[in-house]
Amino acid sequence: MEGFLMIVKKFHNAWLVFGPCVGINIELNPIKPRHSRLLRSAVQRETPTSQLSEIWTPLETQGWKPCDESINKPTALPEKSEGYIQVFLDGGLNQQRMGICDAVAVAKILNATLVIPYLELNPVWKDSSSFEDIFDVDHFIDVLKNDVSIVKELPEEYSWSSREYYALAIRDTRIKVAPVHATANWYIENVLPVLQSYGIAAISPFSHRLSFDNLPMDIQHLRCKVNFQALVFVPHIRALGDALVNRLRNPQHTTEEMGSNYLQEVTDADDNKNAGKFVVLHLRFDKDMAAHSACDFGGGKAEKLALAKYRQVIWQGRVLNSQFTDEELRSQGRCPMTPEEVGLLLAALGFDNSTRLYLASHKVYGGGARIATLKELFPLMEDKKSLTSPFERTLIKGKASLLAALDYYISMHSDIFISASPGNMHNALVGHRSYLNLKTIRPNMQLMGQLFLNKTMEWSEFEHAVVEGHETRQGQLRLRKPKQSIYTYPAPDCMCQA
Repeated sequence: MEGFLMIVKKFHNAWLVFGPCVGINIELNPIKPRHSRLLRSAVQRETPTSQLSEIWTPLETQGWKPCDESINKPTALPEKSEGYIQVFLDGGLNQQRMGICDAVAVAKILNATLVIPYLELNPVWKDSSSFEDIFDVDHFIDVLKNDVSIVKELPEEYSWSSREYYALAIRDTRIKVAPVHATANWYIENVLPVLQSYGIAAISPFSHRLSFDNLPMDIQHLRCKVNFQALVFVPHIRALGDALVNRLRNPQHTTEEMGSNYLQEVTDADDNKNAGKFVVLHLRFDKDMAAHSACDFGGGKAEKLALAKYRQVIWQGRVLNSQFTDEELRSQGRCPMTPEEVGLLLAALGFDNSTRLYLASHKVYGGGARIATLKELFPLMEDKKSLTSPFERTLIKGKASLLAALDYYISMHSDIFISASPGNMHNALVGHRSYLNLKTIRPNMQLMGQLFLNKTMEWSEFEHAVVEGHETRQGQLRLRKPKQSIYTYPAPDCMCQA
């Protein structure tokens, strides 16, 4: 019997180490707080009223605003299009969003008719959502009708130009060599002849295939118009998003009161008179993020081995971070913050245990155990599951793009947005909220990494360093520099001086 138990124990240990590499979701080791001293002080803190009031104060006008539409009024479309442009977009929702904006710009450059972009099957989330499943296609076409000719599908004579057609062999109508950040001239010289010869050109891959610099100003303005005006989510995502925002601002609307008729939810003036404020936290801490960073997150030897194995299987040794020690990575700001660390950052900035926090995230690596300390600091923490009824969840269940769209919509309607680590959603929301002058906290990753390495720091010292290090990181507008994305830094390309 004892020998049998030893075999079972060995098998269990191996499963703990290698389980995550084959998609098994397990807790590796009991996850304990890594910053117990700070955590104890944070739980017992009393935030001064003045500090709490200041953190919720909206941004002052910064001298920039969205440009008046009349300034960039489009001219009439040319009578004849050069042909049809197809693009095939991969990546997640926010990467696809940028690709859509660039596709409209390329169609304008070439005087081509854009076919509603094809969204590839997401290889990570296995999401087959189409453009029409996520975005309001009629609104998209209507807003851009004077800028670019757009069709929902190809005419019958070009119906052969499909994803399957290009997967079978090399085709003369497929543009496969578009360089990253290509110029407008590159498209004129390399894609326009294909359009003129065949009447159609399919560009794949297309992600990041248009430069951010040295483009005509009307093309830059058009990209901004697509991103900030033409791309809106489908009506049922907007309606559900409005309902969840209302529940966050009015906590008396509990899930027990929810029925299947969220479209008729009460949102009259009396409800909104005493509306509360809330923060959206994009807690970007999934298994891919943890493994790719090559950092230590306190899960012990089993977790280190599991993440190293996963890193090897997925990236075959191409993760350069693994050449550095954990201390080096943290001091350089290259480690994602854990839920515990994000909670300590928020507490030091002045948010207290009465703060309503909405968690915009996919699955968190380490599960509920990793979120426990964050929940201890912010007991009024909500997410999609806690705020929705079973009926509402059926509308988005299993659809990663729609779940991300809902999070994006709620994030755009929050008083404050903060992302734990940089990424596509972080970049998209920083840009969109900058465009509307909304408060957005950008964590100073290098500072936080160095602070968390100091195990003897007292709370008062930690709090002072955090506040001082984030004084200019709360939504202050930053003008775009060469090579930077206009979708993350909308001024001056998308904005005019007030």
